[in-house]
Amino acid sequence: MEHNTLQGVIFDLDGTLLDSGSMWRQVDKKIMDYYGKEMPDDLSETVQRMSIEEFSRYFVEEFHLPVTPEQFAQQVADTVAQEYRELLPLKPHVMELLDWLDSQQIVYGVATATYGELAEAALKRLHVWERLAFLLTEQEAGAPKTQPRIFQLAAQKLHLGRRQIAVAEDSLHALQCARAAGFFTVGVYDAANPAAWQQICATATVHVHDILEMKQFL
Repeated sequence: MEHNTLQGVIFDLDGTLLDSGSMWRQVDKKIMDYYGKEMPDDLSETVQRMSIEEFSRYFVEEFHLPVTPEQFAQQVADTVAQEYRELLPLKPHVMELLDWLDSQQIVYGVATATYGELAEAALKRLHVWERLAFLLTEQEAGAPKTQPRIFQLAAQKLHLGRRQIAVAEDSLHALQCARAAGFFTVGVYDAANPAAWQQICATATVHVHDILEMKQFL
């Protein structure tokens, strides 16, 4: 596939556009401490692949928490709300890349596992919202990023075919799914998840340490 046929980008949010990976790992520990549970070393990696509904059910059932999955999901949302609304920054050079995409008339949007209201709040605060063609959550898609549905729906929102779109992700499972579904994939390095980088490099069509490097592939 010739990369210069690419006309759109589907961006992940956390760890790709937003510097939030380390925050989420701290949230896992904070929640476990709240319930007096010891946090397994691989917990963050285990739940990374899950949708909000899946990880809420997993926590409640695996650790026998005295709440429903719905109550747990709300607790997590409340825990991270201030971070999204007030604190989390963009990763380096994101705005420079978006400026360049705009100059090239390359359209783009965000597909995320994050709570939609909080994702929207962060994107508006950081002046990215008005640039986007769409924001699509796993909840809205009805499927996590281990299934191609969210990427297919995002492609429809861009009014482009899958071979005209790059999917930029820092998560191995999302890259595996998007590439298997026929998308050009860009693995984006996130310092909060260095253990997965070697596999990401082997899986993605291309990979970048700095998101601005994407320019050479579009």
